[in-house]
Amino acid sequence: QVQLVESGGGLVQAGGSLRLSCAASGRTLRSYHMGWFRQAPGKEREFVAAISWSGGRTYYADSVKGRFTISGDNAKNTVFLQMNSLNPEDTALYYCAGRLSYRGTTYLTESYAYDYWGQGTQVTVSS
Repeated sequence: QVQLVESGGGLVQAGGSLRLSCAASGRTLRSYHMGWFRQAPGKEREFVAAISWSGGRTYYADSVKGRFTISGDNAKNTVFLQMNSLNPEDTALYYCAGRLSYRGTTYLTESYAYDYWGQGTQVTVSS
């Protein structure tokens, strides 16, 4: 079992940047496909980005493509989400999630496909 802890959220002005981190303990992240999701008040949780260690594939929601980058550091057992050109619509609680790698990459954009979740880190973008 893996424990996931997010950090790096905060308040930023529109056009600014933040880098979120998801530190894993208990097992190596290479045992998982990793994803970032977000949930704004009154809205459903939505997919943001995912990374599959096998083949190094990354996946992005259309709303963040070209602005956000997901990456991982195996030595630190940490996944990152670099967020640039932030706008108020990006305001949400951001979660990282892990899916056991043997279960494959199907449905990586769906929250129900993930086995483990962090507690979330708040991102607020002011206009």
